[in-house]
Amino acid sequence: MRILIVSDAWTPQVNGVVTTLQHLVRELEGLGHQVLLLSPQAFRCRPCPSYPEIPLAWDLWRLGPMIEAFAPDCVHLATEGPLGWATRRWLVKRGLAFSSAIHTRFPEYVHGRWPWVPLAWGYAFLRLFHRPSGAVLVTTERMRETFADHGLVWLNLWRKGVDTALFRPLALPRPERPVFLYVGRLATEKNLAAFLELDLPGEKWVVGDGPLRTELEARHPEARFFGYRQGAELARFYEQASVLVFPSLTDTYGLVMLEALACGTPVAAFPVAGPLDVLEPGVTGCLDEDLGRACLAALELDREVCAEHAGRLSWRASALEFLARQPSLDGEPCLPDAQVADLPL
Repeated sequence: MRILIVSDAWTPQVNGVVTTLQHLVRELEGLGHQVLLLSPQAFRCRPCPSYPEIPLAWDLWRLGPMIEAFAPDCVHLATEGPLGWATRRWLVKRGLAFSSAIHTRFPEYVHGRWPWVPLAWGYAFLRLFHRPSGAVLVTTERMRETFADHGLVWLNLWRKGVDTALFRPLALPRPERPVFLYVGRLATEKNLAAFLELDLPGEKWVVGDGPLRTELEARHPEARFFGYRQGAELARFYEQASVLVFPSLTDTYGLVMLEALACGTPVAAFPVAGPLDVLEPGVTGCLDEDLGRACLAALELDREVCAEHAGRLSWRASALEFLARQPSLDGEPCLPDAQVADLPL
């Protein structure tokens, strides 16, 4: 098939959406499909206000001819940004079907950054964007239930995976003192203060970047900030860490938790959506309203068990599940029922 994916998030951004799409494209092409990913790289962009590392495309009139030239069999809208909205408008005007995805809890993120914006407005925005979608893909059953409670429809499960060839136990020497690691964006919605203000033994390592980095480095000189790391270098950070600390209260999933587990590193987190869906409490992670207590308890977990748990997940299975959810442009399933039944979902 010819599959068009439209995303406002793409490289050089480093986040869960980009990671997911990179693996999805690779797996789809490996299955013999032709994929075009339209991102801000193909357009003129302006920096997002208050978050300049995110580019926002503005010469959106070029989008329609690009879609027509590719002539896709199905279209997937990965984000609710300018490109997502422009593609949605173009497809709806022509009566063409598409799928979409909710990768983040957008209303909670907006409310966290601008508390005066009611959560209800954020969910109204999501309902408006995804209403014409033939399949709204979400990562977990908990997400499906949450978004259904807020009035979203046509919700389908699309689980994520982990690259176990890259993220795996390497038997590297680890520091003598415990290392508590955070990996992700340094932004308000990630609740970094809940981790950095903890009184923990050993060291705190922070891998990532974002609008709060300068402020956090100044307030927490005891922590080590490494900036973004990717690929094998990131895997080494996971491997050398004693515990991955995941302080977010609003993430829908958290791919970094799977990556850490695949390297044998247990996770400490709050008992909220995301960690509750990824972790097996007391086995691969420790969940506690007291994050410091969770961090100390996670030191006692079996690293081999953590790696075995993550090893059962794959990006190929995730890509096959994505295919099974796709409507063609005329609204019919892209894959016949017989083919869907054969997929290892």
